[in-house]
Amino acid sequence: MRRLPALGAAFFIALGLFTPQSQAAPVGATAPAGVNATGTTASAPRSIPVPKSPEARNNSPFKLSSQDYGKQSAVPAVPVTEPLKAAKQFSAAAGEPCPNLSELINATGSALVQQLKALPNVPCAYPLFQLTGADAGKAFGEAKMVTVANALRDASATYPGDNSTSVGQLVMYLRAGYYLHEVLPDAVGTYGPTLETAARGALDAFFAAPHSKDITDANGDTLNEVVTVIGQTRTFGRYNGVLKWMLNSYDGNWPRLMNLSLKHFDWLIEEGLDPKPEKDGQGLKAALKADSSLLDAWSGFITRNEDLLNRDDMVSNMGRYLGYALVVPELKDRLRPLLKDLINRYPNVGPTAPITMNLAWATRQFDKGNCAAYAICDLTDRLLPVILPIQRTCNPGLKIRAQDMSPAQLTSTCTSLTNQDAYFHKVIGDKGAIPGDVNTDLEVVAFDDYYNYALYAWAFYNIDIDNGGMYEEGNPALPGNQARFIAHEADWLRPTFHIWNLNHEYTHYLDGRYNMAGDFDASLTTPTIWWVEGIAENISFGYRNLPNTDAIAEAAKKTYKLSQLFDTVYGQEADPDVNSTRVYKWGWLAVRYMLQEHRADIETVLTKYRTGDWEGARTFLKQTVGTGYDAGFDAWLTACATNGCGTLPDAPVAPTTPVCTIADPRQFDKNCRRENLTATAGNYSYHFLYLPAGVQQLTITTTGGTGNADLYYGGSTWATTSSYQAKSTNAGNNETLTINNPPSGWVYFSLAAGQQNFSGAGATVTYQ
Repeated sequence: MRRLPALGAAFFIALGLFTPQSQAAPVGATAPAGVNATGTTASAPRSIPVPKSPEARNNSPFKLSSQDYGKQSAVPAVPVTEPLKAAKQFSAAAGEPCPNLSELINATGSALVQQLKALPNVPCAYPLFQLTGADAGKAFGEAKMVTVANALRDASATYPGDNSTSVGQLVMYLRAGYYLHEVLPDAVGTYGPTLETAARGALDAFFAAPHSKDITDANGDTLNEVVTVIGQTRTFGRYNGVLKWMLNSYDGNWPRLMNLSLKHFDWLIEEGLDPKPEKDGQGLKAALKADSSLLDAWSGFITRNEDLLNRDDMVSNMGRYLGYALVVPELKDRLRPLLKDLINRYPNVGPTAPITMNLAWATRQFDKGNCAAYAICDLTDRLLPVILPIQRTCNPGLKIRAQDMSPAQLTSTCTSLTNQDAYFHKVIGDKGAIPGDVNTDLEVVAFDDYYNYALYAWAFYNIDIDNGGMYEEGNPALPGNQARFIAHEADWLRPTFHIWNLNHEYTHYLDGRYNMAGDFDASLTTPTIWWVEGIAENISFGYRNLPNTDAIAEAAKKTYKLSQLFDTVYGQEADPDVNSTRVYKWGWLAVRYMLQEHRADIETVLTKYRTGDWEGARTFLKQTVGTGYDAGFDAWLTACATNGCGTLPDAPVAPTTPVCTIADPRQFDKNCRRENLTATAGNYSYHFLYLPAGVQQLTITTTGGTGNADLYYGGSTWATTSSYQAKSTNAGNNETLTINNPPSGWVYFSLAAGQQNFSGAGATVTYQ
């Protein structure tokens, strides 16, 4: 399938997947592509990225993709800039300024410990995270880290449950040292077994202290930082008992900083349950295999606090990770009944959906093909009609399935897409659909907002959701294939109604049908993204008559040469934001320049794209064009940044086809047209022509007039809406059919009026 997801950071999602039988939707709906009758997923269809939703990064704290793993290293949970800001605010509030840390950086032994304890407060240690170069090496050599770890061990013996003995400053020093060792290894130097032993001794002593389990903010202020040190030292397996104690003790009434201590286990679990079998950097997998009672504590934590289950609650956030333990094969038999109970215990809609959907997602991700063990094989059949109950057919080639859209919103969406079709052909031209492309139908799926899209779209359509929507082209050569754009409303723009990326994605559908041969994977054999995303952005902004202000701002930076943009691929830049800028904003600039200044070259490239000659197009762009337009592009960018990049030019007008001269108005000859064709609702304008032997391609197009004329081809028999070999049924009168290797002799086609009259339409026939 041509499937276009968005680029970006980690996958954020709050999901639930199962409805108890008493609340189940009616059974019998057809499972969508990607999910088979047994509830297991077929091989993942291919897709095309779309611009990310603004909410895709932060709408929900939940994560569902295995691509989350490995995203985080052992770094401070709070960005370095935040501790610095907090330090200044604290000092100002307390009236006691933080001292200069230069002496501390050079101190060793007991003097180092004394200076740390003498800091007025923990935030005064935050600037340590900002050290670089030689200062980082002086401050955090292994010997000094061992000294502070041993000091923490000794201080923990009398830890009073608050920071009155300055334990927090010692912990923050260790955090800063491990952080800089991670990001500046050459400056800090090697950490070895001596520090490993000392750090474990310090952590052992802290957790042995009775007051380390005080359920107070005062203790939580230090405890949440110590939990982070567990991750930095990669010793979670050794201290999974701390998590077990927290899960068994939690009752929903913990103060904020104790909640934060539990929350800091999130990324430790994520790293500790890395799905790669060979990875167990935290020792958690081995610890769970040795003592799986943590799984029971985890499950009990959810059921005991079920009244708290909601989208952003601690119970939902932490509880979802229980499903991740399925990555350990030895735990699956223990986990299956626990997960089955939890998934079936709570509804998959409303406040409990985040936990049930997350856990069910994990079963699909890490226990594929075993849906029966969790009683969720019919999940999609039951849930899809409940979540997406609204259906509207705009025309025979376009339909909408929605969660919550008013009749007026449905009508405006139909109108927008119908009119965009004409705009696309006005800019690109109309040479007919790619031979063999039968993607005549598009379904637009619109969830109410990003949250609901993230909550359910993966379950219904087997897609990733860290994006702004997904276009699934399917196999365009397969009769009955359903092309689909899965999207969500832009709720942040309300009360204005807008389906995020609607016009961008519809362009992908049109581009795939009229410009790009085969499916999307075929086109990726060479870099074509400059065109695929560039034209989608140009048509989307141009059709809506909106300036692409972000791209125009990029033009002034002159970041890329045109010859470089011909090499653009997804994921090319290390920074996802930089890559998104290159793909979408610079794609817009490259395509706009070529359409305005070198239209003939665009026609050459599209001719090759239409036949699947990817290498030929690549050779033309990289060798024939090469760097020859770089200087012109540079000058164009200067003007673009100043004047707004101009408008999209119309496609060149093709030579006028002569009027047919045969007396019978129904009959066509080679390469001629007839005007003023008319039919009333339910009737036809019937036509035919004689083809000599050896015709390779017959093209029939209709344009102009009013109403809605649909085009049907019958081959050697009369064509009707119930008897035809091919059809084109767009809204309005702009239709095209391309018939490869038609039979010789008389062939027949008709213009059908359907439920609406048409008049004044023109039809053109050409063959070769």
